[in-house]
This record gives sequence, C-alpha cells and structure tokens, in this order.
Amino acid sequence: MKVKEKPEKEMEIVVEKNINNPKKEITKKIKEKIKNVDILDKSKNIEDSNFEISMWRVCAYFIIYSVLGYIIETIFALFNYGVLESRKSFLYGPFCSIYGVGAVIIILALRYKFFKNNHTLFLGGFIVGSIVEYIISFFGEVILNVKWWDYSDRFLNINGRICLLYSLFWGLLGIYLLRVINPRVDKLINWIKSKINIHIAQTITILLIAFLFFDCLFSTFAIDMFLLRVCVENDLQVNEKSILEETYKDVYGNKELSDFIYKYVGNEKMLMTYPNLTVTLSDGSIVKIKDFYPNIRNCYYRFDTSNNL
Repeated sequence: MKVKEKPEKEMEIVVEKNINNPKKEITKKIKEKIKNVDILDKSKNIEDSNFEISMWRVCAYFIIYSVLGYIIETIFALFNYGVLESRKSFLYGPFCSIYGVGAVIIILALRYKFFKNNHTLFLGGFIVGSIVEYIISFFGEVILNVKWWDYSDRFLNINGRICLLYSLFWGLLGIYLLRVINPRVDKLINWIKSKINIHIAQTITILLIAFLFFDCLFSTFAIDMFLLRVCVENDLQVNEKSILEETYKDVYGNKELSDFIYKYVGNEKMLMTYPNLTVTLSDGSIVKIKDFYPNIRNCYYRFDTSNNL
C-alpha cells in the first residue's frame, strides 16, 4: 500500500507562505511583549505599594533624616535670623530627631495607604504630618515643660501646636518626600549596602540607634535639671512651684549630683545646645531662658547683631 504524498509544488507554496507572510508571527511576539510589560508594571506597582521595609532600613531612615533636619534647621536659622546656632534635639551629635520621627512615620503611613497619586499623598501628608507635629508639641509641653513652637497667632490653629499653613506644607512635603527625596535616600542606602558588608552596616546602625537612645535619655535629664534651676534660681512664677523648690533642694543639695550636673550640663552647655528654650509661666506667658543669662554665650556666631532672637 502506497502513502500518498503531497505534491512538491504544494509544499513549496506552504513554506513560501510562512516565509513571505510574517505578520502573524510579529503580531504574536508584540502581544507577548505587551503582556510581559503589563505583568512587570503590575508587579512593580504591587511591590511599590506593599514593599516590606525592614527595621534596619527604618533605623537608617531615622538617622539620615535626623541629620538632614539638623542641616535644614541650621541653614534656616542662618538665613532668617543671621545666626549660626545649635538646632539639634540632643546634647551630642548632629541630630534633629523631630525630622527623623516625622519622616519615618510619614513614609510608613503614606507608602501603604496613600501611594496612589499626588492627591492622596497630599491628603496623607496633611493629616499624618499634622498629627505628628501636634503629638511632638504636646509631648514637649507636658512631659518636658518645653514649648518648641507656638502658632497661636496663625490662622486656624489648634492650641498653638498646629495651624493650617504648616499643615498645607506637610501635604506638599508628603508628595515631595515620597516622590523625590526618599527614592534618593533608598539609593544611598543601597549604595552603602553594596560597598559595606551588610552585617557591618547593620552593626553600625544599631550602635548609632543605641547611642541616640542614650543621648535622648541623658538630654531629657539635662533639660529637666536645667529648667529646674532656671525656674527656682530666677524665682519664676510657674505651676507647681513649691514642688519644684523641694525637688531643687533634693537635687542640688546633693553635692556629688550637683557637681556632676554643673560639670556636664552647666548653663553654658545647655544654652549653647538649646538656645531657644522657653518656659511657660503660670499666667500663660512665655519667657526665653537666654534672656536671664545675657552674659552667657548661646550661639556659635551672630552675623546680625541687631537681631537678638
């Protein structure tokens, strides 16, 4: 029995169709590429919105933004008040922790819930930034008895801690931080990781965080002791004055403790570190501590001698 074979001419025509009509093949490849691109884009968006940030990276954010905040605040004081002065949160190291805390909270909150478009980023920055600013101000006033800022004269303010103008700035910062600044910070962190052994980098970060924690505790103690002696020695009319006077006797009546305080956190050290500390009196008025010590240096250099802020 013979197998029927296709004519040679017909086979040539079939082959010729496949060679001379590649449109189907090209179209198929284009569709596959588009499909792959769509899949990559979707996975990228998923990764952007659900990216798990490690605790190590969060700590790195806090350190980097605290240093950036210190630089920004120093430049701000230089250009606005003509003075080169300390703008740091703690006694040691160039760290402005308000920026570090604020940046970390905004990044974590906005990255997961508001990273859809610029409108949601603005709304998230407006809400989250205002809450952070209010809590930090409240903590300073209630726990440390320190008023870092006062927006009482600003339009639509809440207890002088937040106001509409700066809340709008927080909204704009939310966009700029997530779209522009933080991607560059991530690149910096990744570059450091590529140049340094990951375990060494993590160890350095942990040591810095431990140092900042100790610095924070000691700075809180120093501010308390400084405000205590400022209020009692200058007979300031503050709330619970009798309790402060008793505490002052217990603390500064102890010679060893008193000598330690004056040696490491004396008036000059505190005024150089915190030149803008204020005290709220019992009548609600606010006084600047440096006004009670006009002979003590409270800045590195003053360019504008007519501006005594």
